[in-house]
Amino acid sequence: MMVDKYLHQDLTEKIIGIAMEVHRTLGPGFLEAVYEEAFVYELEEADLKCERQKEFCIRYKEITLKKKLRCDLLVENKIIIENKAASDIAPIDEVQLVSYLKASGLRIGLLFNFGSKSLEFKRRIATQ
Repeated sequence: MMVDKYLHQDLTEKIIGIAMEVHRTLGPGFLEAVYEEAFVYELEEADLKCERQKEFCIRYKEITLKKKLRCDLLVENKIIIENKAASDIAPIDEVQLVSYLKASGLRIGLLFNFGSKSLEFKRRIATQ
């Protein structure tokens, strides 16, 4: 039985593997900024283009708001990454990721939580 590939499957799987390596190496207990720095190091070692703290404009009706959204990482101009270092992924974290997808016009986002004993992650797809 053949399973269809989903959008950017190879890239998202590579990013998830990198996040697992970061969590396996550092374990839980550090601040989010520590995981982000290690994550960026590993992404760059894997020859993936990565932008930190990428800002996106927010459209409201016919105007662009002055306030911008800022995601933790943008990888290969395709995948938004939001990192957490908490005991659990909260529903608001998922809502935040979906808001970033809406503002950016991108389709795929990954949410990672490095704060738990095992790495937690969620993949979100924006509907067009």
